[in-house]
Amino acid sequence: MAWIDKKPIIALAPMADMTDSPFCRVCREVAGKDFVVFREMVSSEALVRGNLKTLKMCEFTEEERPIVIQIFGADPKIMAEAARIIVNKFHPDGIDINMGCPVPKIATKSKAGAALMREPERAVEIVRAVKAENLGVPISVKTRLGWYRDDEILEFASRIEAAGADLITIHGRTKLQGYSGEANWSRIAKVKKIVSIPVLANGDINFSEKIAQCLEDTGVDGIMLGRGALGNPWIFLARGHGKYSEPTAQEIKNVVLRHAQLHVERYGERSIVTFRKHLLCYFRGGRSTKEFRGKLALVGGMKELVNLLR
Repeated sequence: MAWIDKKPIIALAPMADMTDSPFCRVCREVAGKDFVVFREMVSSEALVRGNLKTLKMCEFTEEERPIVIQIFGADPKIMAEAARIIVNKFHPDGIDINMGCPVPKIATKSKAGAALMREPERAVEIVRAVKAENLGVPISVKTRLGWYRDDEILEFASRIEAAGADLITIHGRTKLQGYSGEANWSRIAKVKKIVSIPVLANGDINFSEKIAQCLEDTGVDGIMLGRGALGNPWIFLARGHGKYSEPTAQEIKNVVLRHAQLHVERYGERSIVTFRKHLLCYFRGGRSTKEFRGKLALVGGMKELVNLLR
């Protein structure tokens, strides 16, 4: 059975600079295979140009499956070609099209991401072009409630479905909201009632208990966890029932060291500096003191990290 047919679908959201191979592998090692990984977005333009860094970002290990690669861009032909390159070269379990990123560099300068909600015809052309490649994997779209208003999604989702999308993920905020305010799950519930393709809800599912709550409140086919999964791969143990045993201090330490090891293996010893963002996620809230977090923010190498955790 393909990942898109399993209900409820539990997914790791694509997050720039966070959901790379090391983090996805750790999530798998902690929580198993009963969820789907959406990897961080990659530029369609860079892929078509053969940019080595971008191609490297698409690499994954077999243990990361089922895995979906997300692409962004504004040109239908280039998006289609990029999708074909990814499927032919890396053979993922799906292609996701970013139509929700609110970052100015993407949405304003590149006219991609959330900007496609302002140009629904272009969005439709992109989906049709990618689908026309007949890649043999599900083609999904991740978007928002709208650019200005949270009801824009109602017409937009219907057009995306008509264009041929196999699944749609909706972040419950508008582009103008960014990540502020509360996610509007009720609006996502309305979308579920008017489309026949699977719908995933995204936004404010930060605790395991909210998984079951969101599924019940919206009636969607699954949920996508973003920031709630950072520093907390154990949340995927909750699956659809919303419960799991909190990790012990030793379990947290073991996973942090394993994640750091994988990070350094992929990016080099000096890359521990870029691992700091993950450290601060693992030790947020009641898991550490302000003083300890301050030390984590200055970690310069594996040996120093090991000593700190010891």
